This record gives sequence, C-alpha cells and structure tokens, in this order.
Amino acid sequence: MNKFKKDWEIQHNWQLLFPLLGLLGLGYSAYKLSNAVFQKFGTPIVIILTIVLFFALLAITLKLFKWLEKRWVLDYRWEMIRVFIVFAITGSSSMYVSRPIMNFIGITKDNLGPLLYWVLFIIIGLIFYQILLVTFGWLFGQYKFFWEFEKKILRRFSLIKDKN
Repeated sequence: MNKFKKDWEIQHNWQLLFPLLGLLGLGYSAYKLSNAVFQKFGTPIVIILTIVLFFALLAITLKLFKWLEKRWVLDYRWEMIRVFIVFAITGSSSMYVSRPIMNFIGITKDNLGPLLYWVLFIIIGLIFYQILLVTFGWLFGQYKFFWEFEKKILRRFSLIKDKN
C-alpha cells in the first residue's frame, strides 16, 4: 500500500477514495460493455469477459495517464484520476440533461427526422457539457484546471480571443 501511495503521490488516506472510485467506475464500464455485447452467451461468459475487459481498460487508462501526465498541469498524480472522473460524470450528465431539454422544446425524431434530431441533440449536449464540465470540476476541487481547459476549448471554437 505504501508503494501505491508513493507512486500516486497520495499524502492523506482520504485521497485513496479517487483510485477506488476510478477502479469501481472502470469495473462498472467493463461489465456494462460485456453485458451489452455478450448477454446472449450467458452469465459465466459475461463475467469472464468483464474481467478481461477490465484489465484491458485499466492498461489503456494507465497508458493515457502516462501520456497526459506530460500535458496536464496538476500538482499530484492522483489528481489525474479525479480529472478522469469529472470527465466521465460530465459526459454522461450532459446527455441526461439534453434529452429533457429536447423534449421541452418539442424536438423529436418524428417531427425532425433521425439525422437532424441527433445533430441537434449533440449540439445541445455540447453546450451543456461545457457548463457541466466547469461545475463538476469545481465540485471535485479542480476548478482551475477545468476553467483553463474550458478556455482552451472556447479558443479552438473561436468563441473567445487568443491571449496573443
């Protein structure tokens, strides 16, 4: 455990919550993917594939951490897990927020057609994604990181001027 704490620069035991949440989320994602694709093959196959997919996703995630560690400015390595959790929650939440907004406005697949419906759904989802990203970043104690990230995105969309 001390090696794990040292590798992830964890100073306090409460910070272990983020690796635990990350592993639980990874396990849940592996299960949902395995169950969605291989449900017809039965529970034992789904369990085996969940375990295999969990370790594959873990390997990919750890490689992403190494690559992003050079690009993201964070104080401690464990904060990368917190940032990944914020991205995951924000992505899911923006889609959950978009659906009721679309229904409230009266936009359905029937009155617009599937293609235009999904284009609008994605646009509305992206708008709420930007708002939720900073909000969840603030809730998880990473406001500065996500505000800088948000400004970078807005610059790329040419919605705000570059500093230069």
